[in-house]
Amino acid sequence: MRGLPRRTDGRPRTSLGKRSLRFRLVLFVSLTLAAVCGAMAFTTVLVQQVYLYEDLDQRVTDAAERSQGGLEHRPGGPTDLGFLNERGQPTGTVAARFADGRIVAAEVVTEGGHQQSLTAVQRAALDGITPDGSLHTRTLPGLGTYRVTAIGGDGEPVLAGLPTAGVQRVLDRLVVVETAIASFGLVAAAAATTTVIRRQLRPLDRVAATAAEVAQVPLDRGEVAGLTRVPAADTDPGTEAGQVGVVLNRLIDHVESSLGERQRTEDRMRRLLADASHELRTPLASIAGYAELMNQGDQQIPSELAWKRVTAQSARMTGLVEDLLLLARLDEGRPLRSDEVNLATLVAEAVWDARAAGADHDWRLTLRLPDGHAPVVGDQSRLHQVVANLLANARLHTPAGTEITVGVETTEEECVIRVRDNGPGIPPDLLPSVFERFSRGDASRSRAPGAKGGSGLGLAIAAAVTSAHGGHVHVESEPGRTEFTVTLPRADAAPREGSPPAEEL
Repeated sequence: MRGLPRRTDGRPRTSLGKRSLRFRLVLFVSLTLAAVCGAMAFTTVLVQQVYLYEDLDQRVTDAAERSQGGLEHRPGGPTDLGFLNERGQPTGTVAARFADGRIVAAEVVTEGGHQQSLTAVQRAALDGITPDGSLHTRTLPGLGTYRVTAIGGDGEPVLAGLPTAGVQRVLDRLVVVETAIASFGLVAAAAATTTVIRRQLRPLDRVAATAAEVAQVPLDRGEVAGLTRVPAADTDPGTEAGQVGVVLNRLIDHVESSLGERQRTEDRMRRLLADASHELRTPLASIAGYAELMNQGDQQIPSELAWKRVTAQSARMTGLVEDLLLLARLDEGRPLRSDEVNLATLVAEAVWDARAAGADHDWRLTLRLPDGHAPVVGDQSRLHQVVANLLANARLHTPAGTEITVGVETTEEECVIRVRDNGPGIPPDLLPSVFERFSRGDASRSRAPGAKGGSGLGLAIAAAVTSAHGGHVHVESEPGRTEFTVTLPRADAAPREGSPPAEEL
C-alpha cells in the first residue's frame, strides 16, 4: 500500500486534500460574493441611471416650456433665440425654432454664458424631431450627446435640449466607487473566509494526521494494540469534522479489536496445533517402538502384549482425532440431531456408568422435577457425552472417597444439570481457561491412583456441545467444593419451527 507523501520532518503530509478543499471553499465563497456584489452594483447603477435620466428629461421639458414662455414676452423675428439669455439657462443648453416644420434657428449656451449658433452639421442632427413633446437622444458633433424635446401646442414651436455628459459623469463615478468598495469587500471577505475555513478545518487536519499515523502501522503481522485515536476535542458530533473523528475512532476500535481477535485466534490455533502434535506424538512413538521391537523379534516382550499396547495407543490416538474433528464440526456450526430427550434418564444412566468406572468414589444422584421429567431437544449421544465428560473430569481429578453429587432440576424454561464434588478444587489461575482446549489441571488437582489423564478436550467438548444446543456451561470452584452447571432450554420452551436439518456428527 502506498503511503502518503512525506514531509521534511518525516511525518506524513496530510494537508494536500485539505488545502485543495480550502482553496475550493474560498474560491466558491469569493465567486459567490463577487456575483452578489456585481449584481448589486449593476442594479444600483441601473436604478441610478433611470433616476438621473428621468430627472434630466424633466429638466429638458422644463427648459422647453421656459423657452416657449420666453418667446411670448420677447419681440423679434422667427429666428430670434434671445430667450437663451434669460437667467436659469445652464451651460450647454440647446434651443431651436421651427418654421413650416423646419428648424430655422438653433443656438447653444456656451461656457461664457453667450449664445453660439449651431453649424449646419449640428443642425442636421436635430432633423426629424417634431414638436409633439416626445424626448429624443441625439449626438451633436462637437457638443456631445443630448436629450432633446420639441413642444408646440398653442404657442410657438420650440426645441430645447440638455447634454447627458453630467449624468454620464455621475454614473461613471458611481461605477468607480462601487468597484472600489466591492473590491475591498471581496478582499476582506476572502481574508475572513480563509481565516474561518482554516480554523474550521484544523480538526479535520488532526483527524487526517491520525488516520495517516494509523496507516503507517504494520497491521499484517504481530500484535496490534494501542493505535492512535482522534483527540476527544475533535470528536464533537455537533460538527462535521467531529462526526468524521467519531467515525474514525469507531473504525480504529473495530480494526484493533478485529486484529486482536485475529491474533488471539492465531495464538489459540498455534497452541492447539502444538498440543495436538504433542498428544499425537506420544501414541505414535509408542506404536513405532512396539512395531520396531516386533520387527527385531525381541523375546522379552511377548507379541500379544505388544499388539495390545499398539491397539491401546491406536485407540487413544483415534479418540483424540475424533474429539478434534467433533470440535471442528461444532465450530463450523454443523447442526445436531433434534430429538426429544429425557435429561433425567440420560443423567441417571451416565451416573451408573461412572459408578462402575469409579467405584472408589461416593456417587449420589438427586432429581428435582416438579412434573416428573426433564425434556430437552437435542442429540442424545452428544448430551450423554457432555454429562460423561463432566463425571469423568470429577472422577479423574479427585482422590478416592470424594463425594460426587449429580443433580437434575427444571424450571418453566430451562433444565439444569449440576455436577458437584468436595475435592481439592480448581486452581484460581486455571479457572478462567478450564473450558479451553488442551487445558489441564493435573499438576494441582489430585488424581486417583492408577487413573490415566485425558487429552484436555473433555470440558471443551462439553462446552461446545452445550452451546450448540442453545445452552451454556458454568463452573464455580474453591477448595472443598467444585460445581459445574449445565443449562439447557426445555423442549416445550424451545422453538422448533425453522430449525436446521439434523445431521449426525
